[in-house]
Amino acid sequence: MTFTLVFLAALLLSLALRLGLARRQIAHVQAHRGAVPAEFSARVSLEAHQKAADYTVARNRFGMAATLLEALVLLGFTLGGGIQALHGLWQGWLPDSPLGYGLGLIGSVTLISGAIDLPFAWYRQFVLEERFGFNRMTPALFLTDLLKSTLLGAAIGAPVVLAVLWLMGSMGENWWLYVWLFWSGFNLLLLFIYPTWIAPLFNKFAPLEAGELKSRIEALLARCGFAASGLFVMDGSKRSAHGNAYFTGFGKNKRIVFFDTLLSRLSPVEAEAVLAHELGHFKRRHIVKRIALLFAMSLGFLWLLGQLMEAPWFYAGLGVSARNTALALILFFMVAPVFTFLLTPLSSLLSRRHEYEADAYAVEHADGEQLVAALVKLYEDNASTLTPDPLHSLFYDSHPPAALRIAHITRLSQRRTGAGATA
Repeated sequence: MTFTLVFLAALLLSLALRLGLARRQIAHVQAHRGAVPAEFSARVSLEAHQKAADYTVARNRFGMAATLLEALVLLGFTLGGGIQALHGLWQGWLPDSPLGYGLGLIGSVTLISGAIDLPFAWYRQFVLEERFGFNRMTPALFLTDLLKSTLLGAAIGAPVVLAVLWLMGSMGENWWLYVWLFWSGFNLLLLFIYPTWIAPLFNKFAPLEAGELKSRIEALLARCGFAASGLFVMDGSKRSAHGNAYFTGFGKNKRIVFFDTLLSRLSPVEAEAVLAHELGHFKRRHIVKRIALLFAMSLGFLWLLGQLMEAPWFYAGLGVSARNTALALILFFMVAPVFTFLLTPLSSLLSRRHEYEADAYAVEHADGEQLVAALVKLYEDNASTLTPDPLHSLFYDSHPPAALRIAHITRLSQRRTGAGATA
């Protein structure tokens, strides 16, 4: 009973914070909708600024509805008896097969959660994104993606779940260490095979054509001492008008990928500056640091699960009368986000710090003014608000607010230009 009250208190606190932050964001963005911030007035039209405000408000209102549903689903699975009912169902079907029971239980919870989320995903794509001109996806492609991701998830997920459950049941009290080693190795393998085996199932990747952009990028890579297995353009436009660029892969299997929507809007020198920022993440070892942090946190969570797995109050407090490894695993990872939500600002702070460092690297190896020009275009094209609520931004945003970020890049560029002139 005590843990039930603790769980409910944590859930209500996180729910109140999430809804309150969303309301603050909506109110703040609407209050600044009428005028473009002075520092952007020469670059961004009032129409684009208002579109970004309306898009931000719509997304946050949708997010509030999704947050409420998420809380109700969690309560339905736990205190509402959903997992207890599924336990009884699979225990009756597979009483002598712990691994089969565990796979069935976890798989059914995953399928039910996905089915509940499906109408929201459809609305997000074909109503919200469509209203603001971002949707390029057809219903047929949406369903094809859903089928592919479901089959891929089953093909990869089922063996992983079986392996984890076997390790939990066979490796004694230190099972959590063996599971962590397996999970870490699996994720590293996934990073290695994703570019060549998984990503092409959903998108087409064409080599970047010869020309000014490719020449600039190759020169940038040479200056930065970065080796990539290829430069590719992805057909992101078949799903969305949003643009991006990213690294993918691991070790010698690294690829640089540009969305075709990004290249259609940026000049070669602007695209070079954006890539210099992405290179900054690699050169400052942000990717390695984030992977290391993820692995450290997963080790801590698995150790904690190892302590809770034998505690009757953990199961009973979440509405389950039985005890086993599969129940422990699914209950823990369902409720953990409720208790870790307050750590979100720390993760956001670390991410924003990395963004500032990557921007500084970009200014060192490319044109800072062109990076600013590219970012303004991306803010406009992606309808990113220029006037976020400071508290909402502090809590959630992985990137610094536009005004602070551009001011930082401008200062670095001026300092570098001044240093060059002095020299």
